[in-house]
Amino acid sequence: MNRWRIGKADSSKVAEFDQKTDLNRLTLEVLSSRGYNDLDSIVEFFTEQELEDPFAIKDMDKAVETINAAVDAYELICIYGDYDCDGVTSTSILFSYLESTGANVMYYIPERDDGYGLNVKAVEELAEKGVKLIVTVDNGISAINEAERIYELDMKLVVTDHHQPGEELPKAEAVVDPHQTDCPSKFKDLCGAGVALKLCAALDGGNYEAVIEQYSDLCAIGTVADVVPLNGENRTLVKTGFRYLPNTEIIGLDMMLEKLNIDRGHIVSDHVGFRIGPVINASGRFGSPITAVKALLSEDDEDAESYVDTMITLNNMRKTSEQEILKDIREFIDSDPTVLEHRVIVLAGKGWHHGIIGIVASKIQDKYGKPTIIITDEGNGEARGSARSVKGLNMFLCVTYCKDLLTKFGGHECAAGFSLRSEDIEAFRQKVYEYSATLEKPAVRTLYADKVLMPADISVDMVKGLNVLEPLGEGNPRPLFAILGAKVTDIVGLKENAHTKFTFVYGGLRAQALMFGHDPTKLCFTKGDNVDMLVQLEINSFNNKESVSIKVEDIRLSGVKQERYIAAKDTYEKLMSGEELPVNFVKKIIPERNELIMVYKYLNAVRETSMDTLFMRLSSDSMNYCKLKIIIDIFKDKELISYEGSSMRIKLLPVSKKVDLEESDTLVKLRSMIGKVE
Repeated sequence: MNRWRIGKADSSKVAEFDQKTDLNRLTLEVLSSRGYNDLDSIVEFFTEQELEDPFAIKDMDKAVETINAAVDAYELICIYGDYDCDGVTSTSILFSYLESTGANVMYYIPERDDGYGLNVKAVEELAEKGVKLIVTVDNGISAINEAERIYELDMKLVVTDHHQPGEELPKAEAVVDPHQTDCPSKFKDLCGAGVALKLCAALDGGNYEAVIEQYSDLCAIGTVADVVPLNGENRTLVKTGFRYLPNTEIIGLDMMLEKLNIDRGHIVSDHVGFRIGPVINASGRFGSPITAVKALLSEDDEDAESYVDTMITLNNMRKTSEQEILKDIREFIDSDPTVLEHRVIVLAGKGWHHGIIGIVASKIQDKYGKPTIIITDEGNGEARGSARSVKGLNMFLCVTYCKDLLTKFGGHECAAGFSLRSEDIEAFRQKVYEYSATLEKPAVRTLYADKVLMPADISVDMVKGLNVLEPLGEGNPRPLFAILGAKVTDIVGLKENAHTKFTFVYGGLRAQALMFGHDPTKLCFTKGDNVDMLVQLEINSFNNKESVSIKVEDIRLSGVKQERYIAAKDTYEKLMSGEELPVNFVKKIIPERNELIMVYKYLNAVRETSMDTLFMRLSSDSMNYCKLKIIIDIFKDKELISYEGSSMRIKLLPVSKKVDLEESDTLVKLRSMIGKVE
């Protein structure tokens, strides 16, 4: 169960702005809930911020001078990029610009197997090819040793990056990174493509006009895909890029729009986040990032189409591999559900493709609401890991705590990557558990709703008005709304029960909602129940008629006490991991006979349910999640039920003999704990 946080608009401010702007009430309430409670801040949000002089970024003048000197001398320049979408678009922007000026230029992107950023082997290969100047995009700020090697080989280096610099900067003619503490530029949140576009503008004398026209579409894709905050200059770059994207002059990009069935009349951030970005990223994850660069640079229709087709094929392979890994994980959790009974989920497997374990970590985190680390044992004595976290556990600090077991690591609060020896995987797992146990509270996935919807909010005009909030993304998320106390009147399965559609009554409104990926026979609610839900609102158009589509992101029975659930679940996990708890507390969570009977009677009536549903149905002042899970463990010990760890599904089993619950391993363990303490 996720934690919910529901915002509230300032009704007086909304009423005031309703008279002074042409924004509809629902849009104003979303803005107010997000802190836009004065007219100036609202105007600023919608005003496309003018791009700052590119020379405001520290060392931009030195970068331009160095690059121009190499161009004039016709020295071989190498654009050194990265294998993700931001790196590919950055490389394409700068290479295309320099080539158009007549420069002697090439590009190089390391394969994912070679690791992120500059590496000595690549540097030496570039020197052998006659490269005299390396210009990094989307990397280089931490390449201290590689920079030294560049100069040993009589080459020069210009670094352009957007990642946080360390205490030491690489040796270079120029280091262009707005995150440097002494950089005077005002806007700091550019992605690599944004920095590359500004470099091109600086090379063009500081004028943005030509480079915006040529490259803003690529810059917008890199910006959205790299999940940087979509405010300030980034909002301007993305909005501008989306205006150019429908009629892009980049052949490969034009073909992507066509083959991915993207509506050119209404391009939004989701098109990049869920379609274009993954296809570009697939080349770096599952093939070669060079394929994506060639697709974006090709001037031949047949070649461009071939590259794009390859990228789409690679993305389909990525999806297949992702599902195979998730299947492995489900089977592992079913065989050992205790892996979920820790504050951080740590899962390891052999031969999982290291290019997609980050995606898998995100999916597992979303499913179970906890920080997640996925490790692949590559079979050569080496292993790689990818981690995703939620607020409450700093993943970079977590892997730093384990650094003695790691051969390489890096990251930030919400994500990290690392390498280690295969033989150290289990020790690393235990070290992560040790670190997470030091935290005062468990880190739980939190969903933030902008406001509670009123029935009058659910109208075509209101929902269409939300379109002005685009582009949506990091720092400006898609609006999420709460519907509280809706009564379910009908439930229907779709596509052989792969999805659910249900009808509900909310105030005077009768509406339908969709739950994708949810079997209607395995829901936490039935007809007649009152439910609370977090939803997204979209406009559906069919036969020239528009209607509001309600997509459920999370749902629970009305009245659930989420903090009680979270605290009791954490207590259960502490108990199972062997943490010492006060003896009086342990006594309280040992179920009494009448409580065992009550739960069994409920299971006998429904035959199948889930742990969360069990909590929603049976929790009370004396029956919390911890005690309920202990009861389920007791039943499982005595083979009264089966328990599927991955889905937390409980099924009642037929009873063929008398069962003494007092002999269950769980009860014996709990009573021995009391004995030890007393």
